[in-house]
Amino acid sequence: MANGLNNMEEKRSSVATSSSPVSGVAERYALSLFELAREEGSIDTVESELNQFQALIDENADFRRLVESPAFTSAEQLSAMAAIVSAVGASALTANFLKVIATNRRLFVLPGIVRSFRAKAAEHRGEVDASVISAHALSDTQRRELAEALGQFAGKTVTMHESVDPSILGGLIVKIGSRQIDTSLRTKLNSLKLALKEVG
Repeated sequence: MANGLNNMEEKRSSVATSSSPVSGVAERYALSLFELAREEGSIDTVESELNQFQALIDENADFRRLVESPAFTSAEQLSAMAAIVSAVGASALTANFLKVIATNRRLFVLPGIVRSFRAKAAEHRGEVDASVISAHALSDTQRRELAEALGQFAGKTVTMHESVDPSILGGLIVKIGSRQIDTSLRTKLNSLKLALKEVG
């Protein structure tokens, strides 16, 4: 399994197109994982497990440091990841995949892999993936209305992935496909400050 993932990554390396080397690596890994998940009929399972690991990155400072810090050796990252996937009971495919990227010192691209896999899974289901950042958690009514509005905008069923960032002060930042819609109060205030500077 690990060799299969590594070989698939090498095959993809010559055809991947991306705006940066990091996102290119994430895209290749996500494509390899998606193809393996599709072959064994476990796309939904793998997506759910990846979402759990993304939540760990967002909520657990120790895990985030393990993923992001270059200070850990490959052996340390592999040992820690092996213990974590065992503790959470991840499927064999997800567990082996995470061990491969730990061995290859690529844990830092895990958030990009999660985003890319989500997009591929959504496309596979005929959906479109949307990332929604709000200053406060959305209510059920707000969530339903936003999903309907985004669905009309995209012309497809929208799968929303929500996160809360109080620093945006208010409003929303929505990323859907290659489009970003920023109605955050922070951005509006920054635009106002810039306008005032130009006037002054």
